[in-house]
Amino acid sequence: MEACHSPQQSNVTTYGDATLAIISLEAFAGMWINAFMVCVLCIGWVNKKTLNSNEKILLLLGCSRFCSLCFSWIHGFLSNIYPDFLLVHSILQLLQGAYSFSNCSNLWFSACLCVFYCIKIANFRNSFFIYLKVKIDRMVPWLLLGSGIFSLIIGILVYNTIDLALCKNLNFTCKGRLWDATIRIEEHFYPLFFLTGFLYSTSFMAVIFSALFLLFSLWRHKCKMQTNSMNSLSMDAHIKAMKSVLSFFIMYSINFMCLILTLIYVTKYQNQVIFCVNLIQHAYPGVHSLVLIFSNPKLEKTLLRIPSCVMCKVCMR
Repeated sequence: MEACHSPQQSNVTTYGDATLAIISLEAFAGMWINAFMVCVLCIGWVNKKTLNSNEKILLLLGCSRFCSLCFSWIHGFLSNIYPDFLLVHSILQLLQGAYSFSNCSNLWFSACLCVFYCIKIANFRNSFFIYLKVKIDRMVPWLLLGSGIFSLIIGILVYNTIDLALCKNLNFTCKGRLWDATIRIEEHFYPLFFLTGFLYSTSFMAVIFSALFLLFSLWRHKCKMQTNSMNSLSMDAHIKAMKSVLSFFIMYSINFMCLILTLIYVTKYQNQVIFCVNLIQHAYPGVHSLVLIFSNPKLEKTLLRIPSCVMCKVCMR
């Protein structure tokens, strides 16, 4: 007997395939960009036998973003192509737990980077700020360790919550009480959503204050240079730094809003909202890492050298 496919089912399949195609392009581009950043930093680490504080943050940030995009793409691929594979015990739990860990690490490492730039670059005469400027290099490893521990806790909680929710869903479904099952499952996620939202908000507040303090310091220094008619090259450098901080602040804010929308609509099954949020969330890690690469002379020089090396090898053939 020939299988019948309704137009609605066909539209859903086409919609899912288009979503997977777009997200795949964004994810692979982001993974390549972050893998490049990690490789360059690791090669420098091997050569110099050491990493400065900025490079430590960038290295862990690149790793967390690569893993976040990888786990997210695997989940999207399995959801659209092999949905039955996600029903295998612990597959969904492991994917979501690993994604939550890497994504939360990405947010916290980004916040650490913004705080580090603020303390290193900003110029305030406050005694506490001067103390932080002196001690920040020793504090960076502890900040990164704390960020990793918080992210690991979130990952474990996500794993356990999904595992518990799936067990409850199985029990209720077997009894035929689908409506009660849906309500009970959402109740399991509410405490996790609250904790996750709190941690997201904390990292966002750290980024807001760091970015505002840094922008205020750079703007005040720019005004002093204009008053004293100082070097235009130094002025251009400060303007470039202000644009870089402002762009990071805007991108981080958009990503934060998308994360909050995800927490709100994940149990509401609003496909259009989730689709738009997914597009932005998959684009953010690659776009911001690209901005960081062009803000770092060493990474920028290595990246711009790649096309010429490729052209030379093609010409030699």
